[in-house]
Amino acid sequence: MIRDNDRNYGASFSPVAFGTGIDVLRTPYRAPKANAICERFLGSPQRECLDHFIILSECHLYRIVKEYTGYFNYSRPHQGVDQQVHCQFACPEISAAGDQVVSFPVLSGLHHDYQRCAA
Repeated sequence: MIRDNDRNYGASFSPVAFGTGIDVLRTPYRAPKANAICERFLGSPQRECLDHFIILSECHLYRIVKEYTGYFNYSRPHQGVDQQVHCQFACPEISAAGDQVVSFPVLSGLHHDYQRCAA
């Protein structure tokens, strides 16, 4: 677990976490942006996925997060890489002229993966 140095956790938090097998990593002092990348990434699945489902079990949560992670890495464009897909499968280039765009539902239609297919 990554946590900041806020006093809200109290002195007894770390021993209890250690006793349950949780490794606690504290962010460095005077580094307010150290936790920003983690919070930004974890906010994406929460806002774009988990806020739209009622989680029924740990297994259900795992399946939803696994499907969202596949969508996030292989289908969703990212601003940080010029609106390109972060990880792309190796596939032959298809010309845009006359090709049909096909939509594949992801997470029961919450998101969609659009791909070109040869006519």
